[in-house]
Amino acid sequence: MTDLQPGFGDIVASEPENDFTAGTADAAMFAPGNVFARIAARVPRTLAPEALDRAHIPLDGDHSLNAWDVSPDFLAEARVAAVLIGLVERDDGLHIILTQRASALRVHSGQIAFPGGKMDPEDSSPAATALREVFEEIGIPADRIEVLGYLGAYLTRTGFRIVPVIARIRPPFDLVLNPAEVVDTFEVPFAFLMSEANHELREREWKGLPRRFYAMPYGDRNIWGITAGILRNLYERLYR
Repeated sequence: MTDLQPGFGDIVASEPENDFTAGTADAAMFAPGNVFARIAARVPRTLAPEALDRAHIPLDGDHSLNAWDVSPDFLAEARVAAVLIGLVERDDGLHIILTQRASALRVHSGQIAFPGGKMDPEDSSPAATALREVFEEIGIPADRIEVLGYLGAYLTRTGFRIVPVIARIRPPFDLVLNPAEVVDTFEVPFAFLMSEANHELREREWKGLPRRFYAMPYGDRNIWGITAGILRNLYERLYR
């Protein structure tokens, strides 16, 4: 669909040894070099054509955990969006950057989310959308970000077809939050989010019907719903 940005360094696209043990944050497994090699081996660098096909039902989404028959009309009306799964290398390992959405937003207000938003007509690709939104929401410029690949689209019950864009964010960078969209930003260790022991499958009532969803509580941060679902898909792509 689109060319990815040039890398900051060579990533070896060889399949790393699959030594992941469920519930164990193995330091070697989650070392940055091993993680980026695993992404290069397992994550497509180009966007699958069906990701933006309004007639195609994505494999992943709220419907994959719940009894929900996706109608052609719902698919046709679902808005395309993109989010950035941004990997930041720190002294203690890789982290994923997340935001808390402003309470005044019309959709998913106050929730923990990846930086991202709706795809505009002038955006050349979901990666372009994600890069634009990251800069608009939290001020990280595109020249600090290397796009690595795409997960499959994630369909939400709220009417979005979300394309997750995996990227490497190179420090240093200054965060400049747009208060109309984001009230806070924070980083969570990649090893924590990729350890299955931290993935909770929960259920609650939504519009009179039971809804199942993933949650990954981290301290006082409640990572759940769409964000946790996309993180679960990343885990399954890399470590299952």
